[in-house]
Amino acid sequence: MSGRLRGRFAVITGGGSGIGAATANLFCSEGASVLLVDRDQEALRRTAAAITARTPGAVVQVMAADVADARAAEEAMELVAKTFGGLDVLVNNAAMRNHAAFSDATPHDWHAVVSVNMIGNANFCRYALPLLRKSGNGAIVNVSSCYAVKGRKGMALYDATKAAIIAMTRTLAFEEAEHGIRVNVVCPGSTLTDFHVNRTTAAGKSVEELKTERQDTSLLARWAQPLEIAYPILWMASDEASFITGTTLVVDGGLHIK
Repeated sequence: MSGRLRGRFAVITGGGSGIGAATANLFCSEGASVLLVDRDQEALRRTAAAITARTPGAVVQVMAADVADARAAEEAMELVAKTFGGLDVLVNNAAMRNHAAFSDATPHDWHAVVSVNMIGNANFCRYALPLLRKSGNGAIVNVSSCYAVKGRKGMALYDATKAAIIAMTRTLAFEEAEHGIRVNVVCPGSTLTDFHVNRTTAAGKSVEELKTERQDTSLLARWAQPLEIAYPILWMASDEASFITGTTLVVDGGLHIK
């Protein structure tokens, strides 16, 4: 690895598994010190252990918390300031899904998803900004979805909040440019994360069966591996993307043009 984040400090929400865990592994291998935030304490433990096994000497801290809780965002930044002394990168990856059709979704359903996917994202940005401004080279990478830019049925709540993240990203890019903070968004396509694997096995199907289900959802006719999403996130966070802000990068194997 090239040490693209050597000496940098990062916070990754939803860091216990899937894209967040893959991003954390990659960041640490590139020299970053990382705080992982996730509500699943056991997943955080496994991910931290995997990171230190792969990258001896890696600096990784964990915090079990619900990102919908504003106090959690504040406490995460207090921990970062105390442990690392600063912050250079924030990756907002935590998300909640709901499979209700638009006509069936209740106000409670909407509030639950919005509280994680939008307000949780906004809270972590808000409390991270003072530290990122001090960095002089701060970067925020928000994780949205390819379905923020392409329609489908059955995921109205998730897709609407993911589309909102794109708008939030653009606004924040405008507001924070004067402070040297770049703000971008990555929109993954179908990614073979623990969430999908666990949901499939719970339904009595095999992972091999699962892999065949998304052959028609991208031009590449397959799922993405979490690492294939983590690399674009790394790039957006690194100096290699130093002249990029307010940009939406769709990483979906061509799904959005089908």
